[in-house]
Amino acid sequence: MANVIVLGAGLVGGVMAKDLAKQHNVTSVDISQKNLDKLAGINTICTDVSDTATLQNLIKDFDLVVGAVPGFMGYKMMKDVIEAGKNIVDISFYPEDPFGLDELAKKKGVVAVMDCGVAPGMGNIIFGHHDSKMKINDYECLVGGLPEKREWPYEYQAVFSPIDVIEEYIRPARYVQHSQLITKEALSDTELIEFDEIGTLESWNSDGLRSLIKTMDHVPNMIEKTLRYPGCVEYLKVLRASGFFSYDEVEINGTMVRPVDMTAKLLFPKWEMKKGDKDFTVMRIIMKGTENGEQVSYQYNLLDRYQDETISMARTTGFTCTAVANLVVNGEYDRVGISPPEYLGGHFEFVRNYLSERGVEYKVIKK
Repeated sequence: MANVIVLGAGLVGGVMAKDLAKQHNVTSVDISQKNLDKLAGINTICTDVSDTATLQNLIKDFDLVVGAVPGFMGYKMMKDVIEAGKNIVDISFYPEDPFGLDELAKKKGVVAVMDCGVAPGMGNIIFGHHDSKMKINDYECLVGGLPEKREWPYEYQAVFSPIDVIEEYIRPARYVQHSQLITKEALSDTELIEFDEIGTLESWNSDGLRSLIKTMDHVPNMIEKTLRYPGCVEYLKVLRASGFFSYDEVEINGTMVRPVDMTAKLLFPKWEMKKGDKDFTVMRIIMKGTENGEQVSYQYNLLDRYQDETISMARTTGFTCTAVANLVVNGEYDRVGISPPEYLGGHFEFVRNYLSERGVEYKVIKK
């Protein structure tokens, strides 16, 4: 039984703390006492981990750090943890290049797994697993977390920090086509896609490949697209074009304000998951290539729904992270340096079984 500290006790961080507490001594940290009050039976500390000295003093006696802070805090938090010489498994979706911390992690002898959610995360682990067994020519991942109840106007609810969600709508989307890196604006190339039990969803380019662009540069075609209910993208494009997602300050009655902060403040009440709300996570991964001299295609399908009073996005994201946290804290994954989740392809069966035990089922079709 290890001593594990979870930084962040939001919708996902709280679920991870509860899951890890089944096997380890867990301490959960958050700036919100309201979030911490939901974690009965778990040791909690209410403090601000954005301060380096506070954070490093906090984690000094723990065997493993698990990161679940908003993306804008993620890179600095990870750097502070690595400098303190502590192993970390993290789900923060931050814009900075994580490999900028690789040299520091190696110097400190730290195992640091980043982007360890559903996608990026489990999608990468699946990719890494098959990359070791076949020559992949095409990789496509379609993924989205959506409310079961469609409500006007956005037909969407956020389980992450609203600023992190907005980042998806403005960060340029990169994908690989014929071994060339293509960059397009987010929300581009919308398509209508049919899913069993769900119906029609709309896909659009998002910057979800992340580390795969570097680590899987031998694969000529790779793309990830985000899924929403049809029609949602048009609203978002109007808001973006009107400047509501801008980080450039504007002056309002003598006060300088970032439009994105105001937008997040206004949208969060409309996007917030409220008591009784339910969600689902849908993901479809298709990989094509050559295996043992034959042309093959693997399709992974995930349809996970709210259950056990836990939102699906917290389950699919959180349990992937806690599976890997167990691998690291038990010494079964010990690669020093920055590890994107595709490096854990060799542990695919463990992670898949861990998820399955918690009701998150990835179904595979081989053609």
